[in-house]
Amino acid sequence: MDSQYHKGLHYFALATAGATFLLLIAGALVTSNDAGLSVPDWPLSHGQWMPEMVGGVFYEHGHRMVATTVGLLTIVLNIWLWKVPSYPWVRTLGLVALGAVITQGVLGGVTVLFFLPTPISVLHASLAPLFFCMVVTLAVVTSPDWVHLSRSFRDGWRKVKKGADRELKLAILTTMALYFQHVLGATVRHSGTVNGTKGAVLVTSALVAHLVGALAATGLILFVARVFTKRIHDRSILRLVYLQLFLLFVQLLLGWGAYLVRIDPATQVQPSVSGVWITTSHLTVGVLLLVTSLVVTLRLLHNVALRDRGPVPEPTLAGQTV
Repeated sequence: MDSQYHKGLHYFALATAGATFLLLIAGALVTSNDAGLSVPDWPLSHGQWMPEMVGGVFYEHGHRMVATTVGLLTIVLNIWLWKVPSYPWVRTLGLVALGAVITQGVLGGVTVLFFLPTPISVLHASLAPLFFCMVVTLAVVTSPDWVHLSRSFRDGWRKVKKGADRELKLAILTTMALYFQHVLGATVRHSGTVNGTKGAVLVTSALVAHLVGALAATGLILFVARVFTKRIHDRSILRLVYLQLFLLFVQLLLGWGAYLVRIDPATQVQPSVSGVWITTSHLTVGVLLLVTSLVVTLRLLHNVALRDRGPVPEPTLAGQTV
């Protein structure tokens, strides 16, 4: 089956990715404000669909509202993918993303009903950026550059397995390392729960693992940047590499700030404004760092897929004839 570029589908996927990014921020604000148990029931909030949005309810129920919106957008995106000519692997990715967002919603409910169990909270926080990566991938592969890459996409993966492309393997490794670092960060963020306050106690073992992971990820990103600037001449990829370096610098500063505001949070009556925004920004920039690495990986995969091929037809909009 052939595929066509559908401008509306591509922009809808971009909008879904944007809404998912806002959902990640909303979720981070819930944790940073210790608002996870401000609404003790699920799926209703204090027995209502729309409770009074005051105090922690504003963050927790607001998070649920954004999550519901993202879920609906993901459903529409899947319907759209099945209604237009799309490659099977793109449709499959859409279904996996839909399953992920449904699972994420259930995990969010379980964390509330069972009073923030650490394993479930960490799993909930770890699945969120993974879902975001899926939606970003859908936004990328519905762009015009990917219209004619069905068979060559599979060929590209075969080349990766054979070790034919060092840069792509490094990009994949970096993306995986950054995701694992996010899981370690989620463990720090959600472990040590006391009386419903997430992360009230800074667990040393989790913190040390996160710091070691940060050191390893930093070294890997710097090494990859050095290799890419010497071996890659694609300006779009190099711009992403420079953006990654900038985000890394900001993330390290925010990580230090997040540590300082977490040294003794149990003595605070409520989270400080500076603490909320530093920890939320730390998570947000970390997700942007992950997604930037993902887009670099997809771009390199795209280039590998086009290698040794002749010219491909210009992408056409749905309804146009070639």
